[in-house]
Amino acid sequence: MIELPADKMDQMVKRFAMLESQMASGPDSETYVKLASEYADLEEIVSRIREYKDAQSERDDLETLLADKTIDGEMRQLAEMELPEIEERLEKLGKDIQLLLLPKDEADTKNAILEIRAGTGGLEAALFAGDLFRMYERYAASRGWKVEVISASEGDAGGYKEIIAMVTGRGVFSRLKFESGVHRVQRVPETEAGGRIHTSAATVAVLPKAEDVDVDIRDQDIRIDTMRASGAGGQHVNTTDSAVRITHIPTGIVVLQSEKSQHQNRARAMEILRARLYDAERQKAADERAESRRLQVGSGDRSERIRTYNFPQGRLTDHRINLTLYKLDRVMEGELDDVIEPLIADHQAKLLTEEPA
Repeated sequence: MIELPADKMDQMVKRFAMLESQMASGPDSETYVKLASEYADLEEIVSRIREYKDAQSERDDLETLLADKTIDGEMRQLAEMELPEIEERLEKLGKDIQLLLLPKDEADTKNAILEIRAGTGGLEAALFAGDLFRMYERYAASRGWKVEVISASEGDAGGYKEIIAMVTGRGVFSRLKFESGVHRVQRVPETEAGGRIHTSAATVAVLPKAEDVDVDIRDQDIRIDTMRASGAGGQHVNTTDSAVRITHIPTGIVVLQSEKSQHQNRARAMEILRARLYDAERQKAADERAESRRLQVGSGDRSERIRTYNFPQGRLTDHRINLTLYKLDRVMEGELDDVIEPLIADHQAKLLTEEPA
């Protein structure tokens, strides 16, 4: 049976009841919003804790009944049948509570900036980058998320040399954050007459969208350059004569943005810069917390090869958790849950090992 921190659970239930009472007392709107936010955060786990305590009481009553030598045979038989069901329910509720008690990633509720760049493999890498973007678009659509292209540079034979998009919706970052890394593809290009399998790659970065309160960017820390934009036209390439490049001097991070107005350029570039700085701070904090080992799936290194898409065999392999699926066609159509759920489960298991006994 899973051991749970009884004192911590009791404190949560008491706090939840206090919040209910304070919200019912008619506080001002600002106070009410704060109370309601904390109430919503606690609601799911308190519900599970109450179910768990009810199940414990049922189990205790059954064990007391079975210990009574005077009860008749039919009553004893019913109690013996019910006890394993109660034990099974307690085990499941205990696991649910254990996961809900894990430290929360404050970025999980945020929207995400998705960046995909063609890597080694020339034209085929750009085509694969395009395939990955469409895969994420379809997955987003299946979950009711919105995808907005911020900027794109198209490949000479299709696909993208680079594409950056904003993904907005419920739980976006919590589900996409393990996609960062190098994605490798093995397939026969359409232009390959000999039928040889080529290997190419694309790099994916998923960054939590940062707000002003998350990252403080001082004016003296950035340099803004305006220039004429150039490049071949395409579906997502904006026709404009101006572009903005923002350099964050302390870190050397550079963001280049071309939109229809300089004002929009600057706003978009600052949005991406803020996300990259916020992501860098998160990576640094994770390194410090984990010390000799990571809390993330894999190393979190953007240059790490995380997944291989083998088209001739219809096989997808995630190297971080040794996951192999023979449903590549469906994955590319956006059916990503069978890939993402095991990654989340593995991450939670690693977090559990980090929790003090």
